[in-house]
Amino acid sequence: MSTMWHGCLADTDYFELRSSGGHDYGVWVTTPPGYDPATAQAPVVYVLDGNWAVGLTAPLIVTQHDPMQKIKPYIQVSVGYAGQEAEHWARLRNRDLVPPGEPVAQEFLDAVEMGVQAGVTTREQADAYIAELRNTQGDAFLSFLTSELHPRIERDYGTATSGHGLFGYSYGGLFSLYAWLTSTALFESVGAGSPGVVGEDSQVFAQLDTMSDSLPEAKLHLTINDRELLGDLAVYQNLAKNTATVLHRLTARGAAVTSEVLRETHLTGLQASFLSYLRTCRAL
Repeated sequence: MSTMWHGCLADTDYFELRSSGGHDYGVWVTTPPGYDPATAQAPVVYVLDGNWAVGLTAPLIVTQHDPMQKIKPYIQVSVGYAGQEAEHWARLRNRDLVPPGEPVAQEFLDAVEMGVQAGVTTREQADAYIAELRNTQGDAFLSFLTSELHPRIERDYGTATSGHGLFGYSYGGLFSLYAWLTSTALFESVGAGSPGVVGEDSQVFAQLDTMSDSLPEAKLHLTINDRELLGDLAVYQNLAKNTATVLHRLTARGAAVTSEVLRETHLTGLQASFLSYLRTCRAL
């Protein structure tokens, strides 16, 4: 990590942490301007896909000082990959952010093949990308966040004892939805942007079918993008339609869930989705 990279993100520390499973993670910790835990402790918002998301989301820490839309103070912890693994973050996220046993939808495989045919990715890269989806470990990554990373953040940054949040986008959104459905006690609000619920046989629907009458207490905020729903790529159409189905099933049961449709594509929607989560779940 270069000095210049540190200088690009104000009030941001960086460290690396090896999980008990032997995986190396890069962690960016962005504190509110002038943060002093001795006077006021702030809760944490964990942001997934740190190698991609940190540059789009960490600067938004200034929203806490926006006089027109005040946001509750928070410390942002962006979690990505470190060392040589950082180069392969796009495929390693498949391992960590997808719930165990999640089927790989044909529409997803078709989209990957389209990338090969268009020259966007090589056959070798595509095969490695798909291979990570054959042994997904979202449960292990969730345990790392809550049992290994959070205690260190709590100790080193003097965080609040409650009010923590989680935000993820795409497969990160699928992970966030998975964490919410499993009633992970650490998070009191969860943002799931364009969650990767691509197939109708997704584990998300299995979780909904077996969920008891006692719904998770945490707030859940879902977003999708209009270009996903109205565009001509089947993988994104399915994602948007299935997310809407999840929303309708949850609201029918009285769950604490909110939603927004954003005017973005799948690739441009991350920052807008994060802002939507902040405004909806963390407003003063």
